[in-house]
Amino acid sequence: MVKTDFFKKITLSGNALKFIAAFCMAVDHVGAFFFPREDIFRIVGRIAFPLFAYMLAEGCEYTRNKLKHFILMFSFAAVCQIGYTVFTGDTYMSILVTFSVAVLLIYALQFFKNTLFSDKPLILKILTGILFAAAVVSAYFLNEFIDMDYGFAGCILPLLPSIFRKPKGADGKAWQILDNKYVHISMFAVGISAFAAVSMTRQWFALCAIPLLLLYSGKRGKLKTKYFFYVFYPAHLVLIFGVAILIRVIERIA
Repeated sequence: MVKTDFFKKITLSGNALKFIAAFCMAVDHVGAFFFPREDIFRIVGRIAFPLFAYMLAEGCEYTRNKLKHFILMFSFAAVCQIGYTVFTGDTYMSILVTFSVAVLLIYALQFFKNTLFSDKPLILKILTGILFAAAVVSAYFLNEFIDMDYGFAGCILPLLPSIFRKPKGADGKAWQILDNKYVHISMFAVGISAFAAVSMTRQWFALCAIPLLLLYSGKRGKLKTKYFFYVFYPAHLVLIFGVAILIRVIERIA
């Protein structure tokens, strides 16, 4: 009984998971810049994306103002992308751009499901289904023309935990089995596995995020970190870029 109570207390809030993801992301980027031959940095970094992706899906589910949420995400993505492209001359799209597309797909799925289980006309249900399918297809072709971080898989993975979320107006009893943390995480794990199998890279280590997600308490946490992680992403990259430039200058002087 004591052991059961002990393990019930081992939970992680959404903030805690995002702090872990931010740390892993920083380790990944430090490794990419300063220790490119050391795989351990990149392996640790594989944990970051799935944690951020899953929490993105959580945020989309519980946010009150969907338009404001998307505008905030896209604004940070645009500012970071412009700065990165101007500084490096590279047009590679950051993960914030990928997540902006993912947010739109999640909201399109929510709209379709809510309409499907409503008493609205059949034609409207069909049209919202077509709209969602068109959004997914558009995301696919967008990735054919734009080099985006994690590609099409990165746009789709955050969508997977939302598939079995209970829509508005649906029978609650029928969704009790499907709408729970373990089903959502299972869908997510299948998506990660499929991505890793196709890419044939170290992405298999992304599955290390699953045990952490299983400890997710379903609560955001006490700290107010609404903008912290948006700021952290460009800030830690600027710091790494700055240190890398400083090292090169010192090497040239020496």
